[in-house]
Amino acid sequence: MSATRILIVEDDMIIAANISLQLTNLGYEVTGIETKGEEAIHHALETKPDIILMDIQLKGKATGIDVAHAIHKFLDIPLIFLTANEDDATFQKAKETHPFAFISKPFSKQNLERTIALVEERIKKNPADISSMDTSVEAQEDRIFIRSQNKLIKVMLDEILWVEAERNYCKIITTQQSYTIVSPLNKLCEKIDQKRFVRIHRSFMVNFSKLEAVADSHVEFKDKLIPIGKQYKDELYKLMNKV
Repeated sequence: MSATRILIVEDDMIIAANISLQLTNLGYEVTGIETKGEEAIHHALETKPDIILMDIQLKGKATGIDVAHAIHKFLDIPLIFLTANEDDATFQKAKETHPFAFISKPFSKQNLERTIALVEERIKKNPADISSMDTSVEAQEDRIFIRSQNKLIKVMLDEILWVEAERNYCKIITTQQSYTIVSPLNKLCEKIDQKRFVRIHRSFMVNFSKLEAVADSHVEFKDKLIPIGKQYKDELYKLMNKV
């Protein structure tokens, strides 16, 4: 049986290193230590840990509560908040992220061990508590199905305007709305009709038939300008010459 994988989000490196050592000695796998909110979000989306230990007070603009909300837009990972701040207002805000537990600082090794063990037990007994928001795409000739929260959402290829990538997730923009999926852009490019869609930038793929204009440095939709990367120009121009 594989070890439970835990991400530590804590801006005090001494505390974080101590927690990491304790968890390792207890047989857990620590996927990493993050001290800033943005890095914690990217780490969670990339490694998909089983549990996140999250300090509420982080350095920078984002609090641990903000980070929890951002991660839960994509992945519903069980969360344990670490906090030295026990005021009621902070507690109520933290509750909105539906954490599995709170650990008050300073805490003992025994307190940490027992809390994580209880969370593990809850996950095993009630797997429905973990409603994965991880998404994937299944493609057919004229449509894709976006798998999200145990259902398939049909999106016709002709409705897609462009796809915008950021790290390990993509935003699919359609004529009606947008969808966010956890997938690198290059993998999505492999699944979608490459005669209809063309990658024009490391962060953008566009529906060629929906373009309103092509300039030297960008393409245009009705209310959106998207840059053309130098290495992608030739492919775009080849497609234009076939029209």
